Amino acid sequence: MLDPAWRPEYVAAMDQRVSLITIGVADLARARTFYERLGWQGQEVEETVFLQAGGLALVLWSRQKLAQDSRVIDDGVDGFGGITLAHNVRTKAEVDEIVISAQHAGAPVTRPPADTFYGGYAGFFTDSDGPRLEDRVQPGLSAGRRRLHLHP
Repeated sequence: MLDPAWRPEYVAAMDQRVSLITIGVADLARARTFYERLGWQGQEVEETVFLQAGGLALVLWSRQKLAQDSRVIDDGVDGFGGITLAHNVRTKAEVDEIVISAQHAGAPVTRPPADTFYGGYAGFFTDSDGPRLEDRVQPGLSAGRRRLHLHP
């Protein structure tokens, strides 16, 4: 759990990059078919489709599950919009440091860093207008400085 009184000795610098853009969809099969018709190749893992998009991945996932995972109510009014931006890092400590730094910068933390159901570790916070940002470590994805690598 995050201790709001804790002040890091330094501010964790968050690399200026996005690793994943997750789109919450109503019908995963329909969404995957749409992107495949555009010529994109997808890899499905646990009801989630990963599409390599240059140096990042576009991820298709159930909108309801995305809202639950982000710990927000998807009422169509609060700025959620069914999309999250993920910033992958290498360690749990980096996730903690960045989420704490974001909190100290004024970002509401919607989900404190914790282990995830898929074997990773993630925390969620919002920017000043409401979009969700996720900082995470995830098995099967290696975060390089310029490219996200999907591993089978």
